[in-house]
Amino acid sequence: MMTPRAARRTLAHHAAPRPGAARRAGAGLAAAAVLAVAACGADTSTATTGASTTGSSTTSSATASAAASSAATDGSSSTSDSGSTSETISATSEAAQAFLETLTDEQREAVLYDYDDETKTTSWSNFPVTFVERAGLNLSDLTEEQQAAALEVLEGLLSEEAYETVSNIMAGDAYLLEESSTTEDSLGQYYIAFFGEPSDTDAWEVQFGGHHLGINATLQGDEEAITFAPTHLGAQPVTWTAEDGTEMESLTGMYEDAFAFYDSLTEEQRTALYQGSEVSAMECEPGGTCDYPTGTGLSGADLDDEQKQLLLDSLANWVGMSDAETTEAALAEIEATLDETYVSWSGATEYDTSTGDGIYVQVSGPDVYVEMASQNGSAGADVDGVTTAGWGHLHTIYRDPGNDYAGSVEQQESAGMGGGMGGGPNG
Repeated sequence: MMTPRAARRTLAHHAAPRPGAARRAGAGLAAAAVLAVAACGADTSTATTGASTTGSSTTSSATASAAASSAATDGSSSTSDSGSTSETISATSEAAQAFLETLTDEQREAVLYDYDDETKTTSWSNFPVTFVERAGLNLSDLTEEQQAAALEVLEGLLSEEAYETVSNIMAGDAYLLEESSTTEDSLGQYYIAFFGEPSDTDAWEVQFGGHHLGINATLQGDEEAITFAPTHLGAQPVTWTAEDGTEMESLTGMYEDAFAFYDSLTEEQRTALYQGSEVSAMECEPGGTCDYPTGTGLSGADLDDEQKQLLLDSLANWVGMSDAETTEAALAEIEATLDETYVSWSGATEYDTSTGDGIYVQVSGPDVYVEMASQNGSAGADVDGVTTAGWGHLHTIYRDPGNDYAGSVEQQESAGMGGGMGGGPNG
């Protein structure tokens, strides 16, 4: 049995580094190594909204190594990068069916929900899995074969860059579990659920997440459409150094794209955009209801063509997680109502992580709602010499006011942490 500490060191050694092809090739291995951490350190009391499973809460080191090896071999590049929407739907559905075939009857019952089950609206969150119940199966309860098959669902769905993003979010959580002062021992646990039977002709949803991660991807084969609304991507820390000296980063591209947009603005535009030096708190929590505030800040109608493109480039971090055709369609829909969309900003006006507490950005319009907010605390996860608050602790959310969950359900009130974040604790 590999100890949790040893498994986390395996993660630190194999997780994806910053530059170039080596980072991309390591993404599958990084994700699988995180699952090895969860498998070795899982809290068997963790709640799930699905039926109970009979899988073991721990796996051997041989099992963990084999799962990592399988993901690295099979998932070093995604099938979604340059393909079409229909190809992505087919690949994801095929992988999901293959995953289901590895499960027992009891596990299948736990992972499968009705397409219109409202559970999916509250079973994703920025909080750890011990704070907010997740739907489906805890991957730490699965065998090596089942874990590898679950990762292949993500590989079919996500672009190479998005798969890397997810892997590095998971790697950051594993790093916190190993290196920080946190007392939350559920970090590194992730759940997978399907809402509707996986199909390349009918609508269904993949939900995958844990701490700082909540993907809701609805695939509509009959309409050849995929939406990732709503989805939560977060990171803590944003940059860190792995045990082998590899410089790691997670979601730094979101900061870079935001500042590319900000730096393109005139002084008059910045005056309209800027809401103050204090970093605002998120108004719409992951897994909760939202009133989609809008009308504050800089109007899209006041941007020139280059600035509009920079804003769309930034939004692609959320809507562009799959193939090129799906991304193009999502951005075209947003662009069509960009003149009615508003952008607001608070916090730092220079991208300098050595000073200040980070930024808050809100993009709100008829077809997109995005918030990205540097968090004002570390939530008890402190590491000497590593920034785990402010710039180093980022929460984001993407929603589509008219098409969350492809219109299949209405968002319910969050049951986690008293029903809302507001200005309270941040996970």
